[in-house]
Parts: sequence; structure tokens; C-alpha cells
Amino acid sequence: MTPVELSRTVLHAVRCAVDEGQLSVAVPERVVVSEPGAGGCGEYATNVALQLARAAGKPPRTVAEILRPRLIAADGIEDVVVTGPGFLNFRLGQEVDPLQDLVREIRAQGQRYGHGDALAGQVLALRVPYEVRAEVVADAVVRIVATQGGRATVEHQGGRATVQHHGGRAAVEHGELVDLRPVPAPEDPAPLGPDAARWALLHPAPHDRPRITADHLVQREGNPLFRVRYAHARVRSLGRGAARLGFAAEPGPLHTAGADTAVTPALQAPASQAPALQAAALHTPLSDYPRILTAAATHRAPDRLARHLVTVADAVLPFLTCVLPIGEEKPSAAHRARLALAEAAGTVLAGGLSLLGIDAPEHL
Repeated sequence: MTPVELSRTVLHAVRCAVDEGQLSVAVPERVVVSEPGAGGCGEYATNVALQLARAAGKPPRTVAEILRPRLIAADGIEDVVVTGPGFLNFRLGQEVDPLQDLVREIRAQGQRYGHGDALAGQVLALRVPYEVRAEVVADAVVRIVATQGGRATVEHQGGRATVQHHGGRAAVEHGELVDLRPVPAPEDPAPLGPDAARWALLHPAPHDRPRITADHLVQREGNPLFRVRYAHARVRSLGRGAARLGFAAEPGPLHTAGADTAVTPALQAPASQAPALQAAALHTPLSDYPRILTAAATHRAPDRLARHLVTVADAVLPFLTCVLPIGEEKPSAAHRARLALAEAAGTVLAGGLSLLGIDAPEHL
């Protein structure tokens, strides 16, 4: 239940109490809910009973107790507690929120999010030519295969196969033979630097000729590598900004509770829900990440991972503008939830870049 929906529910309870003769007041045009103050409890609270008490000729707590049974009976409300002089405090029912659950999962697993056992027990022997792109692709495939419980070896023509994994190297004798021969790089990518060079070789599909140009170094929107790394750096910057404001990430509802979530004017509701709408575009790229990682491993295709990181970056960048409070706005539970979602996206970006052997910068 959103604050807007809760406000409507409270207003409906007041109207019912008036219609049934338990309260003799003019039904207010708007009811505001906000986070509970000192001594409060639950997710939200309202002082509507205090506002109605004088007109009703009753103590505020009596007005609150009249409204309480109607509010408890409403869908989405688990409990209502009257505190202080007559504040109504709401504990909402535990609705299933897939996005919150996803954020919690990513926070719990960190950069191991998306790892699985699709290739458990399998050993792949990657046979590659002595060519820079084939070497880089093989290195990324080794890392990606390991995320799915498999092991990969790299064998050059006329050379020896060695298991490559995060723990080091070890000789092997058997494994499914896989020829890994992407279209060679047209020139030496080393002048681009290690990160841009790897991206230039990994981002295109194996059958596409990579572009070894300075475009990979340009800091602008047209450069996919820049967008991915910039998105990660922005997330980290927001975390530092939140720390300076005294709050940290915590999964939860993304909308803002407060005066702007009142029932009227009606135009305020879409504005309060805008972050949630922006966040919806992030749900699919983040939830798809394990599937993409599995496909990249089973098809020995790091380009799939690289392109998905661009999708994640393009989805998170518009959302980042609403993570921190603006102007006189105070940090709220919604800001903590938005930061948690942003950090979840940052975790996916960092994990994916690491598998490609590319640095995920804290600053850019």
C-alpha cells in the first residue's frame, strides 16, 4: 500500500464514521500520512484524529479509537496503534514486492549474484590461436564459466592446457574441446589501455570485427564503456553523498511519504510515484542478469555479458537523479530504498566488469 492509497483509506474511514453517526464533522478534503514521529510505530502515521477532535466535540484519542476498527479492516493494513494524544500509527501488511526481494538478494550475494551450477562438474578445453582477441576472449570465458560451477582450460596450438580459475592454475588432461576463434583484431589494441582494449575486443560478437579506435576512450553517451563505468561511479558517488547526509541504503518502498502524498491535489500522486516508475525499468535488467550470465557461460560468449551491462547502465542512469534528497527535502525511508536499488545495480555492474577483466571505478 502506497502513502496515497493509505491516505484514501483513512479518508474513507472518516467518511464512514460520519455516515454512521459516530462522528459529526465535515469530511476533510485531504488526509496526510507521514513517517511516525517520536513515540510512534509502524511504517506510517497520521494526526487526522487531532484535526477532527474539536469539531467532533470529542477527545482526539476517542476519535482515533472510532476510526481504528475501520482502518484495521481495510485491505493492506495489518495493525493500527493509537499513540500519544491520538496519533494513528499503521503497520502495513507484508505485500510481496518482487523488486524489494531482488534488491535484498543482490545485497546478500554481492558480486556472486547470478552465480550458479549450470556447468557444475564440466571441464572445457578452450583451443585458441596465438592472437590477442582470442586470448582476451578466452580469459573472460574462463572467468564466466567458473561462475556456473565449471572449469575452463586454455590450450594454444602446440601448447599445454592449463586450468584457469580464481585460485590459480593447475594441469589437466581431459575436457570438452572447444575451438575459440573470434574474428581477429585488425590492429594492436594496447594503445587504448587495458580496460578500453578489453572492452573493444569483448563487446562485439565473436563473428564481428572489433573496432580499435579512440572512440572507446571518449567520455560521452555514445561510448557504451563510458556509460557502464560512469553508471557505476555515479552509484558509488551517491553512496558517499548519502553517508554525508547521515543515511544508508535499506530496501523498502521507493515512494516518498509526507505532505506531498496527500489525497489532493490529484496531480501530486504521480510525482510521488515517479521514482517507482523509473525503478520499474531496472527490474528486468537486474533480474535477467543470472540468465545472461548462464548463457554467456554455456555459449562461451562474453559479448552477451558486456551488452547486458550496457542495458543495466542505461536503465539505472535516469533513476539516479532521484536517489538523494533535493533542496529542503529530508532523508526518508524512500531515499534509503532508492539508494539500496542503485547500489544493487552498481553491484551487478561491478561484478560483470570484473568478469570481463575491466576495472569498475569509484570515481570517473
